[in-house]
Formats: sequence, structure tokens, C-alpha cells
Amino acid sequence: MFARSLPLCLLLVVAVESHLGALGPKNVSQKDAEFERTYADDVNSELVNIYTFNHTVTRNRTEGVRVSVNVLNKQKEAPLLFVVRQKEAVVSFQVPLILRGLYQRKYLYQKVERTLCQPPTKNESEVQFFYVDVSTLSPVNTTYQLRVNRVDNFVLRTGEPFTFNTTAAQPQYFKYEFPDGVDSVIVKVTSKKAFPCSVVSIQDVLCPVYDLDNNVAFIGMYQTMTKKAAITVQRKDFPSNSFYVVVVVKTEDQACGGSLPFYPFVEDDPVDQGHRQKTLSVLVSQAVTSEAYVSGMLFCLGIFLSFYLLTVLLACWENWRQRKKTLLVAIDRACPESGISGEWGHPRVLADSFPGGAPYEGYNYGSFDNGSGSTDGLVESTGSGDLSYNYQGHDQFKRRLPSGQMRQLCIAMDRSFDPVVTRPRLDSMSSVEEDDYDTLTDIDSDKNVIRTKQYLCVADLARKDKRVLRKKYQIYFWNIATIAVFYALPVVQLVITYQTVVNVTGNQDICYYNFLCAHPLGNLSAFNNILSNLGYILLGLLFLLIILQREINHNRALMRNDLYALECGIPKHFGLFYAMGTALMMEGLLSACYHVCPNYTNFQFDTSFMYMIAGLCMLKLYQKRHPDINASAYSAYACLAIVIFFSVLGVVFGKGNTAFWIVFSVIHIISTLLLSTQLYYMGRWKLDSGIFRRILHVLYTDCIRQCSGPLYTDRMVLLVMGNIINWSLAAYGLIMRPNDFASYLLAIGICNLLLYFAFYIIMKLRSGERIKLIPLLCIICTSVVWGFALFFFFQGLSTWQKTPAESREHNRDCILLDFFDDHDIWHFLSSIAMFGSFLVLLTLDDDLDTVQRDKIYVF
Repeated sequence: MFARSLPLCLLLVVAVESHLGALGPKNVSQKDAEFERTYADDVNSELVNIYTFNHTVTRNRTEGVRVSVNVLNKQKEAPLLFVVRQKEAVVSFQVPLILRGLYQRKYLYQKVERTLCQPPTKNESEVQFFYVDVSTLSPVNTTYQLRVNRVDNFVLRTGEPFTFNTTAAQPQYFKYEFPDGVDSVIVKVTSKKAFPCSVVSIQDVLCPVYDLDNNVAFIGMYQTMTKKAAITVQRKDFPSNSFYVVVVVKTEDQACGGSLPFYPFVEDDPVDQGHRQKTLSVLVSQAVTSEAYVSGMLFCLGIFLSFYLLTVLLACWENWRQRKKTLLVAIDRACPESGISGEWGHPRVLADSFPGGAPYEGYNYGSFDNGSGSTDGLVESTGSGDLSYNYQGHDQFKRRLPSGQMRQLCIAMDRSFDPVVTRPRLDSMSSVEEDDYDTLTDIDSDKNVIRTKQYLCVADLARKDKRVLRKKYQIYFWNIATIAVFYALPVVQLVITYQTVVNVTGNQDICYYNFLCAHPLGNLSAFNNILSNLGYILLGLLFLLIILQREINHNRALMRNDLYALECGIPKHFGLFYAMGTALMMEGLLSACYHVCPNYTNFQFDTSFMYMIAGLCMLKLYQKRHPDINASAYSAYACLAIVIFFSVLGVVFGKGNTAFWIVFSVIHIISTLLLSTQLYYMGRWKLDSGIFRRILHVLYTDCIRQCSGPLYTDRMVLLVMGNIINWSLAAYGLIMRPNDFASYLLAIGICNLLLYFAFYIIMKLRSGERIKLIPLLCIICTSVVWGFALFFFFQGLSTWQKTPAESREHNRDCILLDFFDDHDIWHFLSSIAMFGSFLVLLTLDDDLDTVQRDKIYVF
């Protein structure tokens, strides 16, 4: 059996030997080589060239070694293989080098340069050898050039820039060692031209170094770049107290926002890209110290806690003023017959409020023409016959106030002269059947009659039970608190996941920071952008405390049966104010969450409560003069939920989608028209199946049959202006189709809020009311702060509407305490401006606190 199998074994051995002889080289040429010398040799399938190099490595001195190879023959089918064998590493590459791009495109490079990874040494000095093997499977000779050089500036120094050239096949990397006492540095890489696109990577000092386009993202932190790149590196992340700065040119520019090169439609045919070289400069500078973190936090806290101190001082001043007022009232009670009041023996006057009587005798709400008067609510009170009220342009006369108890008596007497004998507080509804008839008292109780009067006063729209309204508006606060919890928790979880992904993968293209001023703390990459949002939270909390104090004072006045609190001024409802303060705090929290990792997909976190704030402010303005007919919390938040829903749709589908913009613009215009109708008719226009018939009837009777002017002129002016603005915004969106849909939606809300705010102030002044000193100062200061805030907002330090590399072109250095950038200052100023805007809403109608509600006009 063994004898039979022996010939077969011999045949197999001969076959294997012949096969190995055909594949393996027959000759090996080994030569000692030197640095800084070019070797031009040939190689084929029968020959392998081995070059032996040696150099002295010292422990305290790092030296880079760079291998340069250029193949003079274009052998695509049988490239040359270069293998560099070191003590603890092996580097191999083929020439021509073929790198892949998008869609498996192939790009060919004839000249290749690689920097060798230096193995560490434990001795003071050591001679190390490395070998360069050159082989090919080509049967014909292939000529190549080999050169090995020392890299002079392989170790980067702090504060010293270094300029170099690189290509996709000739990547560069350098070493940086942390000096003593330096815990954090920022690596800045710049270039004068944007393309070709490149990648900057920070890697630990380990072999091998990943320095090609197809593997540079395997380890460490990396960024794509056009003209700027900046990476903050901390000593704690690198146990060796050193790291490599790797710079690679990409084969294609699409990752940086460039266009794809022309690619022939030939399968598996690589493209020679020619000379895609880029000149760059690298600078390593020391980052901010721990003292800068402390000073930044103290500065942030100091700014906003100063508002608390100022509020306490103003509260003390107001308390002193109230005590002084109480003392004067006590003096009045002690000698009421003297008619003398005050410290100086002169009668007290009130120049900025109008208790009792109508502000202007000839003025009627609802028309710019003051020729036709209305007697509703314009009956003068007893003791006011000596006053002259003139229209705008005439001198304002001060009115003598009754003193002490006489003041409340005058209010009671004024109410007794009201032509309305009884004013039911309940919101009753009379029958609307055609065969029924209205009695005289229905005119004073039916809301369909009251709310459609041409000239309305606040008393007409403040007839519901106060306890019912208080509960109604408190729901705003409880609902937004619930919404905040359910909205914030998944947001916090998501941004933590984002930050974890950035830290684990090292991909710094995920988040759009201002990398030139991004100071890490713990796992957070840009702590300063998060810290600057503290103002929203602290000032929102302060606003809640101010509202709480106001509500306590108002409730105490009601318990004392103070007629001013019961019958004068704008009805006090605090639920919307509480909701506004909560929304401001949530804006700070969600803005901080957004800045954990700002990008296109989570920008809606930053804007959601901005929509809430804009909507709540408009509702509060409307509630001031329309307390009975303001929207309920459920309907208001449902509308805001629809807005946020469209915001999400715009983020996902709105970019360049014409169909989406058409649908949104149509919905925007229809919603504007429906809301205008609801506001014009004070909620008495029913949205049911008969709405189209009623619209046609109104158009026929008021426009076709006879052209008559609007019944409520001022209201019509506001709504016409609002429709013009909203239709213009809808047309702009449909034509331009902006990429940032969330900001576009926010602009719609802000424009409508500013329009209504301006209308409110103008109508307030036209109605003869005045703005007291504190709200006037708030308006002026808030406007100035908003102006500066918007200036810093439009600096545009980053934008996720572009690629991450293009966004970094807008990055700038810190401008405040070497810790905060322009966007942080926007956070500071905008939080102060929002707080000031809330104070304006809170104090705007303080001049009416002593004016009866049937003398306060509705607009």
C-alpha cells in the first residue's frame, strides 16, 4: 500500500515546488541605504529589492522618518508593493496607490509619501534598523525612485506655527508633547484655500498611525476642514502626555460642500487626479485655564443675581412708598375737613391715571374720526366737573384726587351714576330663536349684544365670575409645567446620547460648535455655550417670584374689599404670567440641551418654547382687555402643538420640497383669515357649516349692495396690517423656500407679536392713557438690549445649513473673558431682553389701577 502511494506523493511534491518557483522571486537584492539619498532601481517578478536603514533613537528626542516613493512606469495591472518593516510596526502600501471615494469611485496616485511611526525606546540611546522591501508581480521591469528623509519639524511647539504641504497619497502627521503645567491645548489648522477638502485628526501616540482617507476615522478625534479647523485636546485623554496631529487630503470634496469631479463611465477604471495638493498651517496654543472657568461662572452668576438685588431694592422702595402713602391717608382721615394732603400742604394730583371719568370726552373707540360720540361709559363722576379732557395735541390736565375714604366714596358715587342699573356678573345667553323677543335687560346681559357693541369698555368683557376665570388661567401654568416635563426628559436623554456618540466615535462633524471658543468640561464639549443659558432660568425664576408677590398683594387687597382692586384697572389674572415665566425657564433648559450638540435635527429643541413664549405674550396682550373671551389653555396649547408639528415636518421634509411649501403657505393664509374673523367679531362669528353663506352675505350687503366702512375701524386696521404681513411671509416662504424652516416659523410668530405690541401701545396712547415711568424705562432699555442682542445673534459663528467644514469657516475666537463668544453674549442679552419684555407686559397698564373698568377702552 505504501509502495503504491509513494509515486503519487513524489508527483505532488514536484508540482508544489514548480508552482512556488513560478510565483516566488528567484533573486533577492539587499543593500545598505542612507538617509537623504534617492535610489532609482528596477524590479520585476523575479527580483525583490531590500533596503536596510539604521538610525539612532534617543528617549528625550523624537525624530520623524518619511519614505517617498515614485513609480515612473504606470503599471495599473501589476503595481509595486512596498513593505516597511520596523521593530514594532509594519507599514505596507502599493504604488500606484488606489483610493476609493463615494459610490466606489477609484482614484490613482503615482507618487506616495508616508511618515513612519517611531517605536518607543526605554534606553537613553538606541540604534534601530528598519527595512524597505520592494516587490511586484509584473514580469517586466518597473522603474521606481525611493528616498528616505528625516522630518526636521516633526515635534510641534506651543505657540509656533508650522506650514506644510500634503496630498491624498502624501499625508502628514506631527507629534505634540504637553509641557509641564499645561492641561489643555487647542490645535488650529488653517489654509488660504478651501479645496481640496482635508481631514484633521488627533490620535494617541500608537502604531500604526491611521493617515489615509479610508482609515483616518478609525481612531481618535477628527474634523473635515476647508479653511479652518480647531480641536481642543486635554491631557487627561492621552496617558502618554502626547498625541499626533494627522492631516489628510480627501479624494473628493463633497464632504466639505464641494462638487464631485468628472468621472468617466468606464467600469473599474481608476482616475488619475493629478496634483491635489493643499498648503496648511498648524498652530498649537494653550487653552484656557481652570481660573477662566471659575471667572466665567462667577461672571455669569454675578450678572443675573444683580437683577435679584435690584428687584429687592425696588421692592424695598415700593414698600417705603406704600408706607408713606398709608401715613398720608391717616393724616387725611385725621383732618378731612381741611382738604390738605401731603407733606407740603398741597392737594395731591395724579398725572398719569384717570380715576372715575373718561379720559377724553370726545373720543370713541372703533373709529379714527372723533366727530361722532358715544354716551356708553362716558358719564362723568361727581366731583369731576372741574376737569377738562382734551384730545391729543392739547395740554393734559391733572386731576385732584379725593383723599382718604372720600376717594372710595367718589368711586361708589361714580358707579351709581352709571346708566346701567344692574350688571350681572354671570355669562348668560339669551334665546336666539326668531319667535322670541328681547327684554330691555337682555341688552345688559346677553353677550351677543354686549360684545358686538361698537364701543366696548373692559367692564363689558370682564363680567364672568373671577373665581372661574382664575381657575381657567391657572390651567395655563399647570399645562405648561406638564408639557415641560414630558418634553424636556426625552430631549435631555437624546442630547446625552449625541454627546456620548461624539466622545466615543471622535467624529466632531456631528455637532456644529464654534470650535475656536468651545471649552470642554467633563463630557461636555462646549460648556461655555451651556453656561450662558443660565440667564433664562434665573430670570425666569425671578419673574415668577415677582408675579407671586404681585398676586399676594392683589389677594390681600381683595380680602380688604379694596374698591380699587375690585372695580378699577385691568382685571388681574396671573396664570398666563406664571406660564410665561415657566416658558422662559424651559427655553433656557432646552437651549442648553441644544448647545450640548447643536445640529440641524435638534434645532427644534431650541425653538419650541420660543413659539410658546411668542404665543403666550400675544395671548396675554389680548387677555388684558378681553379677559372673558380669551382662548382657553387647551385650545391655545393645541394650536402651539400644531405649530411645533409643522416645525418638525419642515425640518424633515421642508428642505427644497415645493409641495410642502405650497401646503404650508395655504394653511398659513387660511389660518390667518379665520383668526382675523374670530378677532374682529369678538368670538361671535361661529365656525360651522354656514360660514360660507354668511361670508357671501356680508360681501353682498357691505361691498356690493352698498359700500360701507367697517364697524370697528381700529380693529380692522390691525387685522389688515396683520394679514399683509402674514401673506407677505407666506409668499416669501413659497418663493425662497428657506432651509431653516424653524427660524422662518419663529419669524412669523415674532412679527405678529411685534405688530400686536405696537398696535396695543399706539391704541393705549390714542385712548388718552399714559405710560408710567417704570414701564417706559423698561420699554426703552429692553429695546436697546434687543438691538445689541440681535447684533451678536447675526454674527453667525456657525451654521448647520452648510457642511461642518464650511460652518467652521465662520468660527471666531472668544471675545469676553477669553471664555465666551458672540453667541454666548446673545444668550446673556436676549435673556435680559426677554425678562424686560415680560416686565413691560406686567407694568404697561399700571396707570389704570385707579381707573374704573367701565372707563377703560377695549382695543
